[in-house]
Amino acid sequence: MTYFLRDSAFPGNAVMEEEMLEELYRQMLKAARSRLYDKNDAGDVVQEAWVRILEKYDTLRESRKLIPWAKTIASNLASNANRARRSEWLADNCEEYEHVSHSYHGPELIAELSDVLGRLDPATRTLLLYKFYYGFKDDEIAAALDVPVGTVKARIHRGKAKVKAQNQEQPRST
Repeated sequence: MTYFLRDSAFPGNAVMEEEMLEELYRQMLKAARSRLYDKNDAGDVVQEAWVRILEKYDTLRESRKLIPWAKTIASNLASNANRARRSEWLADNCEEYEHVSHSYHGPELIAELSDVLGRLDPATRTLLLYKFYYGFKDDEIAAALDVPVGTVKARIHRGKAKVKAQNQEQPRST
């Protein structure tokens, strides 16, 4: 075991160090599990976090903040693992759904979308286009419109509800 964490005030106190490392491991595991979609990946994430801690230990400014720092590293790596798993899933399943997506991009869908968007007020239409067509994030939309992010989220929610209500009033003809 490396002794990079040993406190100079307690030289040779390996039992205390072992207990601290076990607590650190438990805290990191808890942080990783709380973030992961697949809880079985928690051990791998914590192992990667240990590697990062060992590599970057010299960047830790205050040794008393080791546990929060380690939990942050584990949490960030868990988010990265979720993102990687989602990317893998999309890559694996993209071919399966490729034929489905092509069948829905016909002129009928474009006409229907145009009709639905045309029935919305201009502000709601613009907001929904920014969010779902152009792919802007809520904070980017808020900055562009010079309104709080909460307002953008509420307007998007209400806009989606309007579209849903319109869709329920006029069911699709097949």
